[in-house]
Amino acid sequence: MFMGEYNHTIDTKGRLIVPSKFRETLGEEFVVTKGLEECLFVYSSEEWKKFEAKFSEVSQFSKKARKFARFFFAGAAVCEMDKQGRVLLPAVLREFAGIEKEVVLAGVADHIEIWSKDRWQDNSEYDDMEEIAESMAELGLI
Repeated sequence: MFMGEYNHTIDTKGRLIVPSKFRETLGEEFVVTKGLEECLFVYSSEEWKKFEAKFSEVSQFSKKARKFARFFFAGAAVCEMDKQGRVLLPAVLREFAGIEKEVVLAGVADHIEIWSKDRWQDNSEYDDMEEIAESMAELGLI
């Protein structure tokens, strides 16, 4: 499980140091893809395979499913961590997420989100958490 919030920077080559608390769970090879709200999602190979298996059961005759698949799978890249715990984020993904220098890595249970620091701060409004918590309770999550 991933949890916690970490501030890091991208070097001039587009590499990011993965927090040590995430490295063991993530493994040496993992998947980075376009996420929702203009961030990146990072999945361990194991979690990515689970997601692929679930998605393979979705009807390909659904226009929304096809559109989601193109967004999520076509934007995905298998990445590897080097010996210093760094990952090279593909330029197309950095551009999508507006990542230039400062980033925030957030552990979100089964995956990690990578945000440009500016976008993270813009999305850090939690005025509606009581309403969201009620919705989560209706789903039986809390």
